[in-house]
Amino acid sequence: MRELVYYVATSLDGFIADASGDFSTFPQDPETLAALFDRYPETCPAHLREALGVTGPARRFDTVVMGRRTHAPALDAGLVGGAYPHLRQVVVTHRDLPAPSGVEVVAGDVLARVAELKAEPGKDVWLCGGADLAGQLLDLVDEIQVKVNPVLLGDGIPLFRGLGRPREVRAVAVEPLPGGVTLATYRTGRRG
Repeated sequence: MRELVYYVATSLDGFIADASGDFSTFPQDPETLAALFDRYPETCPAHLREALGVTGPARRFDTVVMGRRTHAPALDAGLVGGAYPHLRQVVVTHRDLPAPSGVEVVAGDVLARVAELKAEPGKDVWLCGGADLAGQLLDLVDEIQVKVNPVLLGDGIPLFRGLGRPREVRAVAVEPLPGGVTLATYRTGRRG
């Protein structure tokens, strides 16, 4: 069974974006991006791959799951096939959303659909955002990888919303990256 990995950037104070959904204040150090995309080249959006010299094949993920607001910048930029056409893209929404070619839209039982994805053969599934979806799917998440950026937002969209109760996770690695970013990895206790 493949794993569901919440791999996301955050501010030091735990926000994945400001209150409007903007994450442009996160530092974009070229050395940091190179280190992250060397680790997981498949997480580089298609429209940036050439400019950043990202050519590697998928190392860990072959599927990406995201909420509507995480998918919105791709639509706003006119990316008909979404930001990650090199991956299987699943967008979760309870609103009408045109399903561009190569994007599966899920509006029903999200937990059941993601459990089905995990049961399929293949590489792991990347949960790339957002907070509401991460809160809904936490019971299916196997690993959380947080790219902690050296910036304080003070307010914004938290890592998780709607947890309902405290959850324990186990820290398994903390790795400094170029540009002052720290990659922290946690296991949820589901496996490993």
